[in-house]
Amino acid sequence: MDKLKSIQDLCTNDCIMLTIHAAHRFEERGVKFSDVKLGIMKGEVIEDYPTDYPNPSVLIFGYTENNTPIHVVVGLGVNNIQIITAYFPSLDKWEGDFKTRKAAIK
Repeated sequence: MDKLKSIQDLCTNDCIMLTIHAAHRFEERGVKFSDVKLGIMKGEVIEDYPTDYPNPSVLIFGYTENNTPIHVVVGLGVNNIQIITAYFPSLDKWEGDFKTRKAAIK
């Protein structure tokens, strides 16, 4: 089973852990939990971090209820997912598709 499908299945079953870091970032950034879930359920993996510790993680790109782009970093545990952070991507760091990182300026 692919990672996204596994993450979406766990999300559907509310097997979600929210890190303290993520909860603080949600508050700072005005991110709603419902938008995070929608972003996961209708989103796509744009970056894969298989060596992250303690669990492999992915960056998911999706849209909120208001059709605003959102990025969600999700760790994939055995029986749950961990929401590590979520944010609204900006054009200063991302291309217009919000899926491609801009090259670092040297």
